[in-house]
Amino acid sequence: MSSNPENVPASTEASKLTADDLASVERFKESFARIKTELGKVIVGQEAVVNQLLVSIVSGGHSLLVGVPGLAKTLLISSVSRTMSLSFNRIQFTPDLMPADITGTEVIQENKSTGEREFKFLPGPIFANVILADEINRTPPKTQAALLEAMQEHQVTAGGRRHALDPPFFVLATQNPIEQEGTYPLPEAQLDRFMFMIKVDYPSWDEELEIIRRTTTVEHPEVEAVISGEEILALQELVRRVPVADSILEYAMKLVRATRLQRAETPDFVTEWVSWGAGPRAAQYLILGAKARALLHGRHHVNFEDVQRVAYPVLRHRIITNFSAEAEGITPDRVIDRLLETIPQHGSEVTGDTKLPPVIASE
Repeated sequence: MSSNPENVPASTEASKLTADDLASVERFKESFARIKTELGKVIVGQEAVVNQLLVSIVSGGHSLLVGVPGLAKTLLISSVSRTMSLSFNRIQFTPDLMPADITGTEVIQENKSTGEREFKFLPGPIFANVILADEINRTPPKTQAALLEAMQEHQVTAGGRRHALDPPFFVLATQNPIEQEGTYPLPEAQLDRFMFMIKVDYPSWDEELEIIRRTTTVEHPEVEAVISGEEILALQELVRRVPVADSILEYAMKLVRATRLQRAETPDFVTEWVSWGAGPRAAQYLILGAKARALLHGRHHVNFEDVQRVAYPVLRHRIITNFSAEAEGITPDRVIDRLLETIPQHGSEVTGDTKLPPVIASE
């Protein structure tokens, strides 16, 4: 199976933006600002989380939001779907949920005109533009795996027939921390389907005070639609046409290859802390995410900072730490910190003095 996410053409990187594309970049930036304004009606703070979620959407990728209950993960996803005029379905994952409850099932019905019985496919909730897979780690792996084909191929196979999913299509999942009771950790192969793993942290003092103030009144602000599904598809195509310098492509690849063991380019700290590194999808998503981030900031070119900013959500669920790292309290984010400190950019060295702060803390 190809490791090329969403079947990106090999010639994409060589393409150039037209005058119309440059105008679209400005409209893209304005739409992004309007979406953030609409989300601000119901979501307090969480700017980095919103930025990462929007980057993944315009890149055509899926996202996994991880955080303890009560941090408005579900509200954020449903609100994003309303700002984009997209069909939306929520699937509440529970221990007794079955694969057919997600994808749909075939039933026998009588054809009233012929009197014959025939199979008819009844689509499940997966048939929507935005799928909220709520608490995806609350259901067994058999049911979790029902999403695999839809996420990768944008289709569902039932009864030997393929049923295409209407574009755009996103799975935006939420997950409570693994250490909480009654959870089933997602397999690494399924985690790799998600472009981003986004950490949702507790609000600051001022943000929590504002949350309490807003949610204990009778006011219920409504989120308005800003952009259509057709416009999102056009933006996704625009993202893929953004040119990237070879030096940035090589930098993304160096970051990913440095996570793998038994390679000449593997740093000592990776050998000490990591049991499994990232695959080619990681480098592809680093570049796609960097392109989308550049457009969201009104630029039509990608720089090294764009790659560094998306490194955390792209790599944290693709780096598996070993027992030694866990014993020392070393997390994947800490490994990424060291990678950004260690891996040189083209013609320069990245040192501890120039390292960017983690994107989960600032965007």
